[in-house]
Amino acid sequence: MLLPVLGLVVVAICGLTLLALVTVRVGPLAVAIGVAAALVPVAVVVATFLWVDRWEPEPAKLLLLAFAYGACIATLTALLINNTAETVGDLLLGKGNGSRISALVSAPLVEEAAKGSFVLAILLRRSDEFDGIVDGIVYAGLTAAGFAFTENIYYFGRAFSDYGFGDGTSAGVIAAFVLRGVLSPFTHPLFATLTGIGLGVAARSTSKSVRILAPLGGYVGAVLLHALWNGAATLGGAKTFLNVYFLIFVPMFIAVFMLVLLQRRREQRIIVAALPRMVADRWIAASEVELLSSLAGRRQWRRQVRKQSGSRAARAVGAYQANVTQLAFLKRAKPTVQSTDRQRELLNSLRASRAEAVRLAGDKAQAG
Repeated sequence: MLLPVLGLVVVAICGLTLLALVTVRVGPLAVAIGVAAALVPVAVVVATFLWVDRWEPEPAKLLLLAFAYGACIATLTALLINNTAETVGDLLLGKGNGSRISALVSAPLVEEAAKGSFVLAILLRRSDEFDGIVDGIVYAGLTAAGFAFTENIYYFGRAFSDYGFGDGTSAGVIAAFVLRGVLSPFTHPLFATLTGIGLGVAARSTSKSVRILAPLGGYVGAVLLHALWNGAATLGGAKTFLNVYFLIFVPMFIAVFMLVLLQRRREQRIIVAALPRMVADRWIAASEVELLSSLAGRRQWRRQVRKQSGSRAARAVGAYQANVTQLAFLKRAKPTVQSTDRQRELLNSLRASRAEAVRLAGDKAQAG
């Protein structure tokens, strides 16, 4: 009980510290403008990663914690180290060079480590909630979304403080929004997902070398991609930046998106293959197989239950479906003492959610 409370306190302190620092630098009105502008791209990014996570939804509290960690702890850590690196760079290499050192070296190394550390912690401490590449992408993406949200508040606020709204072509909050909110809302998540992919590969592997090299390779890829982005933005002109953007980052984004689609289909195949065995074990009813075999079927099931029995019953059915998915993934793994305990826990939850849905449906029928 003490550890979660302590974690919330640390997140709150980091968040308040960042708010105070940004307010001192740009002013309260600029912060308010920055928050309003930053909410738009972060809503799109978060919604995208929740869509990715639809087959096997991760615990909501962990997803929220991932976002809060990225927005508060990872951002403050990166800010302190990057500012230190910039100051040292100015002292050693002359005024103005520190910002380049920070952008090209410190920021990629520190920020990707700060974002990736949360995903690594989930893999090490909650391995039962980490089933592969999709989970790595989701946790990394939401951590990076939180990081980008806080960063965007500062950049949008500073743009407003220095230049006002602008006219969309000159410097100003509108121009900053077009660059960061329209052209590159997935930049930080794209970097971080490389680390997440590496950790996801490690989660599925039994090879010790793969479990070490895959996360390391993902992190190195994230750092290099981040450094390339910062280099194109700070050292190259507009033409260089656009060339890098369209020739490297757009194809990278498409490649990651295609990987997500492939992994989602893989998850569906695993679930469909496990359902007949669940029927044989009398965990689920044979009539539910078709409904559980597709996202459309599951959605239609919940919608029908909501219409007939209310939203609480629909949530119980959603929990039932999530338990079925987790059991399907668990059945493909080699049995261990931990997996046996986890299976028992999931089966109890499965039966409880089914009983809850049936009870609520009965209450609704009696009330009607």
